[in-house]
Amino acid sequence: MTETPFTKIIRISLEELQPAFFSITAYNEADEVIPANSWTRPLFFRYEPNFYGLTANQSDNEIQLATAELVDLFSPFYKHPFVSLVGADANSEQLLSTIRAVQLLWNNSVLWDYAVTEERENGEAAFRFELPENFLQDEFVKKAIGHHSISLAECEDMLTTAAHQKLAFAGLTASNVPALLPFFANGGWPLNKDRSIGNVKVALRLSEPEEGSSDWLLETVLSSTKTSKLWTPAIRKRHLPIEKTLPEKWAPLAEEIASQQAQMLELIDLSGYHVAPETFIHTPLEDRDVRKLLRDDFAKLGAVGFEVILPAWLKELKHTKMRVRVNAGNQSQKSVAGLDDILSFKWQLSVNGEVISAEEFRKIVDEKREFIRIGTDWFRMDVNWMNEIRQLMDQAEDENWTVKELLFRELPEELVAPLDMDEDDEERDDPLFAFEMQRSLQDYLDQLTTKKNLPPIPQPIGLHAELRPYQQEGFEWLTFMRDQEFGAVLADDMGLGKTVQMISYLLYTVETLNETRPSLIICPTSVLGNWQKELDRFAPSLKIVTHYSSSRLKDEAFRHMVDTEQPHVILTTYGTITQDIEFLQFIDWSTVTLDEAQNIKNMQTLQSRAIRKLSGKHHIALTGTPIENRLSELWAIFDFIHKGYLGSFGKFQEQFIVPIEREESDRHKEILRTKIRPFLLRRTKKDPDLMLNLPEKQETKEFCSLTSEQAALYEGYIEDTMAQLDMMTAFEKKGRILQMLSKLKQLCNHPALYSKEPFDEAKTMLNRSIKLKRIVELAAEIVDNGEQCLIFTQYIGMGHLLQHCFSELYNLDIPFLTGSMPKQQRDHFVDRFQAGEFPIFLLSLKAGGTGLNLTAANHVLHADRWWNPAVENQATDRAYRIGQTQFVQVHKFITIGTIEEKIDKMIEMKSALSEELIQSSNWLTELKEEELMDLLMLDTHALR
Repeated sequence: MTETPFTKIIRISLEELQPAFFSITAYNEADEVIPANSWTRPLFFRYEPNFYGLTANQSDNEIQLATAELVDLFSPFYKHPFVSLVGADANSEQLLSTIRAVQLLWNNSVLWDYAVTEERENGEAAFRFELPENFLQDEFVKKAIGHHSISLAECEDMLTTAAHQKLAFAGLTASNVPALLPFFANGGWPLNKDRSIGNVKVALRLSEPEEGSSDWLLETVLSSTKTSKLWTPAIRKRHLPIEKTLPEKWAPLAEEIASQQAQMLELIDLSGYHVAPETFIHTPLEDRDVRKLLRDDFAKLGAVGFEVILPAWLKELKHTKMRVRVNAGNQSQKSVAGLDDILSFKWQLSVNGEVISAEEFRKIVDEKREFIRIGTDWFRMDVNWMNEIRQLMDQAEDENWTVKELLFRELPEELVAPLDMDEDDEERDDPLFAFEMQRSLQDYLDQLTTKKNLPPIPQPIGLHAELRPYQQEGFEWLTFMRDQEFGAVLADDMGLGKTVQMISYLLYTVETLNETRPSLIICPTSVLGNWQKELDRFAPSLKIVTHYSSSRLKDEAFRHMVDTEQPHVILTTYGTITQDIEFLQFIDWSTVTLDEAQNIKNMQTLQSRAIRKLSGKHHIALTGTPIENRLSELWAIFDFIHKGYLGSFGKFQEQFIVPIEREESDRHKEILRTKIRPFLLRRTKKDPDLMLNLPEKQETKEFCSLTSEQAALYEGYIEDTMAQLDMMTAFEKKGRILQMLSKLKQLCNHPALYSKEPFDEAKTMLNRSIKLKRIVELAAEIVDNGEQCLIFTQYIGMGHLLQHCFSELYNLDIPFLTGSMPKQQRDHFVDRFQAGEFPIFLLSLKAGGTGLNLTAANHVLHADRWWNPAVENQATDRAYRIGQTQFVQVHKFITIGTIEEKIDKMIEMKSALSEELIQSSNWLTELKEEELMDLLMLDTHALR
């Protein structure tokens, strides 16, 4: 390429940073990098779009440009006459050759003759350029690229990319191209060229409606580059052709002015109006068409360099929303609102303090007016928002909404967040949408959301317990929710008495509602025995059937039992439901209750699908975990108590799980809380109101059944040992009885401890002992709640088994304090536990039962019972002592029907006698032979 003697050559390296964006670095003859500020000024010599390089993306040694900017800078419009850029390497020179080749078309309207438009699968418009095959054979192109070899595809890709970027810089998209093609082909390209005709500019002017009219005016106006005055044809000449209306000085420009007006007409949609192209535009417009011009067409005109003149107030006007006040009341005259009452609505609408009637509002919406005049002022309205309000008004009027639908429908947020303001509050009108309710309706919804002021219900006569105030509230809430036909989630913290609240509710359905249908309670196997004992203890008048063992009734036999015996409560487990759902689903249940309801978090399992087939008049879920923070569990539980309330799981995931768990959206959290609040009652031990009603220490007996394996081993061992006792002296018999007690207690803990087996996988070990499973589950729940616990056991093997299970199932490294642990190590573990460094501390009953301060724990678990209550109490006092600021819960695990349960009863009876009598295990050896036999034999009736 021949250069003039004055031409300065700059060697540049072009590197593509990402698709369609490049970095440029300049080098001198010695291949040293030249600082960018020494060569960017000549590069941007005439480039006004980025203020001659002032706003370029520049660092010390390089600049970064889009493809469109690169192609622009090499065009004759912007290229410096005495600067020539050459490639510093082969790749850069190849790229420069492609840029020079496309210059033949880049600033020429002919470019758009080669544009191909298409529609993508998603419905969006797209375009690309397809050049003629002989394009690279053109003499001008061959001269531009010299000896370099470039491909037709490279030229097409560069032109397509640069054009997309050029449109984007002007605020246009590929979807605008089909409408712009005629304009581009008729001289409208390039975008940034001056549209002046000599010293005349052609513009469109939009004027607001005159008072008393709703029509806007669109007209063509001319102006001189020397003055700001606007010219329009005289009224008497508006109907004449353009050349006959112009002043004499502009007459020679008539053809070009007409051509430019025609170009502008191509870019705007006035298809609904009669516009004569040979005359100047003077057209009245309706509001809806003005909105379209403002949103779409005027943007296109401005993007390609035409001027549009708007009213000054319109440029500054922001969206204004009407203020809407709705008063909802129930149409019935009852003093207390009911769920099925039909709502009546009174609508009040205003803009800038001026009241608009509902009829006027509907007319504005029907006419799709975006701009309305109130007095002498103009306001721009949010048409979409007004449409939503109109639809809301129509729906409320046509569909007879009930009180229930305020809770269950997917209503706008305005209707699910009632405002509570004083009548005299000056800020009462500040909300754009104020939703008010008459007092009876407000009181009713308050009952649902706050659970306060519910109808009082006397404690059931058959309840053998005294409910604490918060438990009475929970019982009344459950009965209220049944009466309103709402499912319920009772999610009180563990230890607050969900079981006794539920039992009170069941007694109420029998005593007060005269319910004859059975209620079904589904629970984990590990707590089945506990439910048996608690029902027998608190509600002995209720007839209970346990549907669990391999000898359970099925099909017709089960239905016959229900019809003839009419049990009040049927207890079963999650696993049993899965096996027996084919006949259980056809029973008409009074109440279906899920205990530890978080067990159904995966709704695709056979177990969960089976549960969803059950049908009861009332569905209740009990859980001690904060389900508000576990969204998959929350959805599953709500799908059980109110199928479909939270939509499909896919929809729930899209609406709440993704925004909350991935984006931590506080707004979505609040919406979800509002939706679930009426159906969820959760109290925690940290609630100061509840702490006033709780003792400082609460002892609970956790009853667990034996597995079939344990029961068989238990009976076999008793038979073998009793035969041997007959042949022993009295002294030998006492020693053997104590040995038996220890052996049976280990068997109650786990059969592997009894038979001294090595440990298997943790899940397998849990399945062989309900007690072990319950201890591990309860401790895990305590940890999950952010609390700490102590676990006491008499047996080293039990401690190691618990360590094995916690490590394998929960990845928890749990220390085990035994008598062989050195004092230094023992003190180290105590300090770490007190500091909260690990949540569970295992202790041998004798080694850890005295002398330790472990007040960080607020739960104490006794895995196996000591016959001396004083020893147990001393162990409990490791946590329940001076310095303890938390409510302490003590859990004593007892296997049903075994020596553990029987001795527990004997301790309770004998505790009324002198304490010395039961201060050791010796009293057990003094029992009469028949008492001893009864103590040792397995109570198979209790296992059923």
